Amino acid sequence: MKAHVKKKSAITGQFVRTLEDENGCLKAISFRNEDKFNFAFDCVDAIANNTPDKLAMLHVDKNKVERRFTFNDMKRRSNQAANYFKSLGIKKGDRVMLVLKRHYQFWFSMLALHKLGAIAIPATNQLLAHDFEYRFQSAGVSAIVATADGQVADSVDEAQTTCPTLQTKIMVGGNREGWHDFDAEFEMYSTHFYRTTETPCGDDTMVMFFTSGTTGYPKIANHSYKYALGHYVTAKYWHGVDPDGLHFTISDTGWGKALWGKFYGQWLSEGAVFTYDFDRFHADDILPMFKKYNITTFCAPPTMLRMMIKEDLSKYDLSSIVHMTTAGEALNPEVWRQFRKATGLRIMEGFGQTETTLTIGNLFGTTPKLGSMGKPIPGYDIDIVDPDGNPVPDGEPGEIIIRTDKRVPCGLFKGYYNNEEATKEAWHDGMYHTGDTAWRDEDGYFWYVGRTDDVIKSSGYRIGPFEIESVIMELPYVLECGVSAAPDEVRGQVVKASIVLVKGTEGTEELKKEIQDYVKKHTAPYKYPRIVVFQDSLPKTISGKIQRNKL
Repeated sequence: MKAHVKKKSAITGQFVRTLEDENGCLKAISFRNEDKFNFAFDCVDAIANNTPDKLAMLHVDKNKVERRFTFNDMKRRSNQAANYFKSLGIKKGDRVMLVLKRHYQFWFSMLALHKLGAIAIPATNQLLAHDFEYRFQSAGVSAIVATADGQVADSVDEAQTTCPTLQTKIMVGGNREGWHDFDAEFEMYSTHFYRTTETPCGDDTMVMFFTSGTTGYPKIANHSYKYALGHYVTAKYWHGVDPDGLHFTISDTGWGKALWGKFYGQWLSEGAVFTYDFDRFHADDILPMFKKYNITTFCAPPTMLRMMIKEDLSKYDLSSIVHMTTAGEALNPEVWRQFRKATGLRIMEGFGQTETTLTIGNLFGTTPKLGSMGKPIPGYDIDIVDPDGNPVPDGEPGEIIIRTDKRVPCGLFKGYYNNEEATKEAWHDGMYHTGDTAWRDEDGYFWYVGRTDDVIKSSGYRIGPFEIESVIMELPYVLECGVSAAPDEVRGQVVKASIVLVKGTEGTEELKKEIQDYVKKHTAPYKYPRIVVFQDSLPKTISGKIQRNKL
């Protein structure tokens, strides 16, 4: 890992206290005055008042048009948006959905809603009419700010016919009958918007996320204004954000990961974010940007990293990157090795959920173990337990839980909105149950196994799909792989591997045998896939996660 200097933030000092060792590694963290914290006023506007010309975001749109926004720009534009939204009747407590891809107007709108006290609900532009209908009805959405791109407006208009709560529709990047034109209208409003005694903070609800829905209808994770503070660790100690650097997290604003990597923690660390508003991911389009824009810290999900290593990384100058991270799903060791070879960097894996901030990770200043998620983050009381809630010994798999009997960590969700049953199912007996399984080694590192529902039980063995997927991904002709259980009369279940091959590779019976033999040689023989199928694509959630239960 290349060393770089990280400056202390005077802005966050009044809210965050940290204890670091001599290597800059976080040992303990505590929060103060969090009951009064409002990210828009206490972070963004505070930085704007202190250093108005400091870069907040370098934005590149899909036509490669560059825009630079300072913190003062963000303060003024969000004030205009807040006054604009207020004029349209949007008020404290209203649920407002944002479907804005990576448009820079997303940042204006989020900050504006935080100032107003309206509850932001980020969502992806991949939703169709029935998806919007479910979300509008379950969250009671009263307003939407959406991109003019694609079929979003058509889908929203169709869904509105059965959703009377939706009253206000605002379009970004175009105009349409029945919709307000954000770009033409918001700049007519004042650049001043002041905090009052009614301004929300602390435990007030700030943002809601629809979960990825890997096992059923998406639930709504409800987060308070403290959630933003919880991401200070995410950015400063995991992403390694530097106030003088430029951080790039590849994520659409429709997902919680965008707020992990393009918003809260990065600006709490007074760092600038890089945003590329592309329509479709192409590794050869993005890789040259690291050199061009001098991107210093980088985070991407393993899915995109897998696509990147299929390119010839030696053709690209990645020397500006001083720190790399990944999350969203477990990282395949082969991806780690390829980037290590190309950049000399170790990808620092992290783990968290829509319901949390970063909870387990390889923090800045620590030494990662290849394939490990890392260690629990200071501030979270993490354990691994059996189905009865009892701690399991090192080396034995169990469910990852967060203990809340002594205190609720800053960043953990408030519960599932309007779903007390689901909240109690996940959060009971002083523990929040993540539904993810892992085991812990003697050094305290956690190793991912899979979702509780994904574990394969074959002839008395409990087999985690991720380990097998990682071995198969080492093969150069494998583009994607999903491992699941298949019913078997004798063994109960057997391992099934569904594989997408790189272009030009033919899925033959001989290749199936080669893959099976490779797994037998590189992990315990009982784990090898007795069934191998080749597919053109794998079923995924709209957030890009493989749905093993549909394999």
